[in-house]
Amino acid sequence: MTWERLLSRRRYPDQPQLHVVTDAPPVRGAFVADYDRVVFSSAFRRLQRKTQVMPLPETDFVHTRLTHSLETACVGRSLGRLGGRLLLEETEGLAKSLPHLDSDFGDIVAAACLAHDIGNPPFGHSGEDAISAYFRSAAAEPFVRVLNAAQRADLQQFEGNAAGFRILTHTYAAHSSGSAGLGLTYATLGAFTKYPRPSIVEEAGLTRGTSEKKYGYFQTEAVRFQEVARELGLLPKPPGTDTGGFFHRHPLAFLVEAADDICFRIIDFEDGLKLGLIPCQEGLQLLRDMLGDAPGRRGSVEWRDWREELGYLRARLINRLVQQTARLFADRSDDLLRGRSDEPLVRQLDCWEQLQRVHQLTLDHLYRSRPVLETEAAGFEVLAGLLDALLHATFDPYGGPRSRKLLQLLPEQFRALGHQEEVSAYEQIILLTDYIGGLTDQNALSLFRNIRGIELPNGY
Repeated sequence: MTWERLLSRRRYPDQPQLHVVTDAPPVRGAFVADYDRVVFSSAFRRLQRKTQVMPLPETDFVHTRLTHSLETACVGRSLGRLGGRLLLEETEGLAKSLPHLDSDFGDIVAAACLAHDIGNPPFGHSGEDAISAYFRSAAAEPFVRVLNAAQRADLQQFEGNAAGFRILTHTYAAHSSGSAGLGLTYATLGAFTKYPRPSIVEEAGLTRGTSEKKYGYFQTEAVRFQEVARELGLLPKPPGTDTGGFFHRHPLAFLVEAADDICFRIIDFEDGLKLGLIPCQEGLQLLRDMLGDAPGRRGSVEWRDWREELGYLRARLINRLVQQTARLFADRSDDLLRGRSDEPLVRQLDCWEQLQRVHQLTLDHLYRSRPVLETEAAGFEVLAGLLDALLHATFDPYGGPRSRKLLQLLPEQFRALGHQEEVSAYEQIILLTDYIGGLTDQNALSLFRNIRGIELPNGY
């Protein structure tokens, strides 16, 4: 792989290059425009009402998917610019061919980070488990038995990353625009795809690397992703074969992954401390230990309470992790370009074991707290109920009155209408998961209650 191809400014679908390298950086380049397009999308806006960890938090300091995505984008921008600056300084001739490499890296990684959770369904990561569990259940058997193995795997191992790639590249029936999805650059789509493989791959090609633990696109987007891979020059897995859509990562995807890892480990931990779920002094001491300050070190700031110190420690720690991760990326860039490294960058940090301890405390005290578990359990009922009702309505051979009412509730872009009229049964099911996955937590809960007759809409 080469940086010249990996930084393609062409937009998906096929559009001409929009930028020519000059001596001065553009005021608003193609990758900054990618960031802006994500910000202004309705799918991104809905993240404000999707759970990060704590369900529908009442306190404003607890993170939603939206605030998590914004913070991850900030960290990603720093990682990209620092890593790019190191490469420019240390790689002979690179500054001549790609003089704005550092700003391009920062803008691409920031845009991809901003979108990294855009495909996540309601109720956090358990929402993915809830959709998967439904399609593995006996209730879904009439709908999945007609599908091929890869299509069944897409549904029975439902993946928010694949749903995200679909959101970024798919045009629905209700849209009249000639572009597909958000019209992002190939470079940003490549960096976004942390798992450049379909849901089923040949075991012989697996290396158990970090880019293989999940999948990155549904069968509906297989042709699209292979077009992205060709444009960027991604290396196939295994080398020299027809991979069937299985590739090495875009190297900048490692920075996207690192930004997400840093943010969810440190900031979810901070949320747990502020909520009183993680022991305060134990948590603060662990953060102090990770910074590696000399014993007895005195700072220039005095704290009025432990929350102020927590914010200070979090900021210093994220800065330290960003500096180290950017250095690791620059040192391993050649191996990443050649497909010789497939390990998370954060796992190579000198404080990895302490980061694992942070994650374990968060898992024990926050992720397994009663409000989280109750909401995740409810999510299984809500999402399964919505899927079951809408699938039966969609495939009702007699089109009974209940089915007609339910389909009238379903927005037209998620039905087999317009240019989607002749889609297969599998694609109709994917359209339904698009709709349900795009709901906020509260929207999903309200719709479920309404169609079950548990409550009526406001006004009754």
